[in-house]
Amino acid sequence: MIEELNKKLEILELDKIKEILPDYIHKTSKDNLTLTEQLNYLTAEEINYKDSRAAEGIIKAANFPFKKTLEDYDFSFQPSLSENQIRELSNLSFIKNHENIIFIGNPGVGKTHLAVSLGIEAAKHRNSVYFITCHNLMTKLNKAQKENRLDKQLQHLAQYKLLIIDEIGYLPVDHQGSNLLFQLIAKRYMTKSTIVTTNMPFSRWGEVFSDNTLASAVLDRLLHYSHIIRITGNSYRIKDKIVESDSRTNEYNE
Repeated sequence: MIEELNKKLEILELDKIKEILPDYIHKTSKDNLTLTEQLNYLTAEEINYKDSRAAEGIIKAANFPFKKTLEDYDFSFQPSLSENQIRELSNLSFIKNHENIIFIGNPGVGKTHLAVSLGIEAAKHRNSVYFITCHNLMTKLNKAQKENRLDKQLQHLAQYKLLIIDEIGYLPVDHQGSNLLFQLIAKRYMTKSTIVTTNMPFSRWGEVFSDNTLASAVLDRLLHYSHIIRITGNSYRIKDKIVESDSRTNEYNE
C-alpha cells in the first residue's frame, strides 16, 4: 500500500510529503488526529518546502553579489538610519504598491547591503528579483541595441517585480546610455518596483548622465511613489579600524 501511495505522490510531485510520510504515519498512529488535521499538516509541509525551493531558485538567478540579510546589518554603526523604517520596508508592501526605494550615501555606508537584503526578502516570498550595477546595465543595454534586440532586453528587465540597480553615479553614463536607462525606467514606471543605490545627490545627476533633461526624466519617474533613504556616517570598510583606533586610545589613556 505504501509503495503504491509513494508512486502517486511522485506523479503529483509531492516530494516533501513522500519524504516525511513514513515517520509521520508512525507518529500519528499514537496520536488521535482527524484526517483533516493530518492533511492540513502534510500539505503545509509541502507548501513550505516548495516555497523554500522556489526562493532558492530566485535567489540563485537574481545575480546578487553576496547573500546578506538585515540581521547582518549593524544599525548601531549608522545612527542616521531608521531601523524601524527599513524593517517596515522589509514587509514588502512597497512591491505590492509598485513603489521604489532609493538609498543615498557615501561609499561603504551599507547601501548595497540593504538593497540586497530587501531583494533576498522579496525572493523568499517568491517575487522575481534581479540585481545589476549601473555600469553592467549600460553594457547589457548597449549590447542589446547593437544586436537589434533592445526591445526584447528591455521587456525582459521590465518584467522583474523588483529590479535593483546598484552604484548609479560611480561612473559617468553617456547620452545613449542615459536614453536607454530612461526607456527601462519608463517601462517599469508604476507597474514594478526598483531599488537604486547612489552616492550622488539628485542635484548632480545631470553630471552623471551628461544630460540634465534625461536625468530629470529618470528622476521624475523614480522619485514618484518612492522611499528615499539617506545614510550619513562612516564606511563599514573602516569600521574595524575605528574600533581598533578607539581601543588603542583607551589603552594609552589608561
